[in-house]
Amino acid sequence: MQISPIRDAIATAARAVVLPTGLGKLTATGYLPDSIVAPHFAVCEVEVTFDKTFGRGSDSLELTTRAFVGRADDRAAQRTLDAMLSGGGPASLKSAIEVARGAPGEMALGGLADDLHVMRVQGYRWFEFGTATYLGAELIIKVIGDGSS
Repeated sequence: MQISPIRDAIATAARAVVLPTGLGKLTATGYLPDSIVAPHFAVCEVEVTFDKTFGRGSDSLELTTRAFVGRADDRAAQRTLDAMLSGGGPASLKSAIEVARGAPGEMALGGLADDLHVMRVQGYRWFEFGTATYLGAELIIKVIGDGSS
């Protein structure tokens, strides 16, 4: 699996979320940028486990992604983030990203991987970027794919 195209494909899938009225569109990157425009989704850290099957048959990636919202109103920010972290609904990152799994029998992420799964949410907290502070949380995504490419 090639890591950079997978990161970018996950960011593209995340952009499909529909946020509550007045919040605009979610911006998303396949990397952690120097600064963000909230609400934002970023694919941050990558852990690679090689040789999940013999003969370089498959590898797995565990991606730590982050969702960030502005904090103009603490309660509204938490409600928006909660909607993004929910298991379903129009603002659900899990739902939007898992659509990229494709139909049964199809490759995930437009052919870049065998499968993916949004596994869990963790680290609900404040994050600092330069002089700005954002409310955010991490989503852990597992991707399985060809180990020989």
